[in-house]
Amino acid sequence: MSESAIRLPDAQACAFCAYLEGSRPFTFVTKNTLTAVMVTQEQRGKPHLLVIPTRHRETILDLTDDECAALMVEVRNAAKAIDAAYQRPGISVWQNNGETASQSIRHVHFHVAGTLDSGGTEWGPVEELPLAETELIAKQVRAHWPASSTPR
Repeated sequence: MSESAIRLPDAQACAFCAYLEGSRPFTFVTKNTLTAVMVTQEQRGKPHLLVIPTRHRETILDLTDDECAALMVEVRNAAKAIDAAYQRPGISVWQNNGETASQSIRHVHFHVAGTLDSGGTEWGPVEELPLAETELIAKQVRAHWPASSTPR
């Protein structure tokens, strides 16, 4: 995509694009023309959501201004919904670009997670939840999803 010094992980078929097109199952909280919010099966917080652009963009450097604005609205909406639904004492937001920054999928994404009871989020290996459990998380988050100015 962009000409930059960022070293990306090895190219593979994009899992996020497969989820967006429906060829691989995944749990979505919401999806519109510019963004999607998903419940990751690897819960590193209480809960842990991913906010992504619907068009394939490898890093934050590749985003358009409209995508940047829409993504930030949805990051805020995810934080508000986590706060309302889960009453966590903190909310973490992070985003990685390049292999050395721990980016593992070549599709830009923002992590939004309520903090754990012990504080922070889990950085080590975590159990992968079945879709039935991520659907329950999505239902709880959706019940508290704020009205948004993002295009639907």
